[in-house]
Amino acid sequence: MPKIYYDKDADLDLIKDKTIAIIGYGIQGRGQALNLRDSGLKVVIGQRAGGPNYEQARQDGFEPVEAGEAANRAEIIQLLVQDHLQGDLYKKSIKKHMKKGKALLFSHGFNIHFRQIIPASDLDVFMIAPKGPGSLVRRQYEEGKGVPCLVAIHQDATGQALQIALAYAKGIGGTRAGVIETTFKEETETDLFGEQTVLCGGTSELIKAGFETLVEAGYQPEIAYFECCHELKLIVDLIYEGGLTGMRKRVSDTAEYGDYSRGPRVIGERTRKEMRKILKEVQSGKFAREWIRENRKGRPKFNEYRQRDENHPVEQVGRKLRDMMPWMRK
Repeated sequence: MPKIYYDKDADLDLIKDKTIAIIGYGIQGRGQALNLRDSGLKVVIGQRAGGPNYEQARQDGFEPVEAGEAANRAEIIQLLVQDHLQGDLYKKSIKKHMKKGKALLFSHGFNIHFRQIIPASDLDVFMIAPKGPGSLVRRQYEEGKGVPCLVAIHQDATGQALQIALAYAKGIGGTRAGVIETTFKEETETDLFGEQTVLCGGTSELIKAGFETLVEAGYQPEIAYFECCHELKLIVDLIYEGGLTGMRKRVSDTAEYGDYSRGPRVIGERTRKEMRKILKEVQSGKFAREWIRENRKGRPKFNEYRQRDENHPVEQVGRKLRDMMPWMRK
């Protein structure tokens, strides 16, 4: 069982006199920054001018500055721009401001684990990774709750890296729910694997395959959409609340029997073999190198994939059906 830390294990006073730079005011950056400020901590936002995130930061009462200026003014620097941008941004704008004793913080280990960022040895380097999007991090905090987080220490130059990390986690509400100890390697590799095989890649392909199978057999696309996409939320919510067993207790016996007897025919040994292959690609750095190369080339495959799937029939049908359900709109 990994070590889990809670409110009693964290001391906000340790960082109350430090300035925290949030570099990147996207969904995660906004959630963390607002929570830190509401916890009484000093926050400066690093966000380039001209975009919607800059204007959002201003609307939220911050005075955003360039990334380098934010890093210069802060003792704790949290990098929350997208993975493929972090390495270049760090080298060009942040590295020169990372003086001895400062802390470099991440919410995903990609750039440290795959050595796109190599910090000086006199810095604390750690991770606080909320296991939920920034909007949930914010909402749970406002409700007096928290989102579970992961904590990992890459470098402990000051001898206080873990204590500073836990104080930060407390500032965003994470210690209310629990902060689980891990490593940059474990967080990065499991996160990429989960996204590719289950959460995003596997789920997306399963939805499309089920939809296509029904439509090819002559069923109405609208019915296929409801059965293979729309109702997925119900099942995921049941799993979220009670695990697989809890879900199975709340569906019909017919559905439960079909789960046991047919599910392994869809996700069988061939799928597991491919999952093991994908995991090896993550562990070896093959995927990371491919993704970095893709960005340097201007994302030709990424853009092709995105356009192709945005035009898939399941998306075309889904857009029309969701327009009929105004209660689903944000």
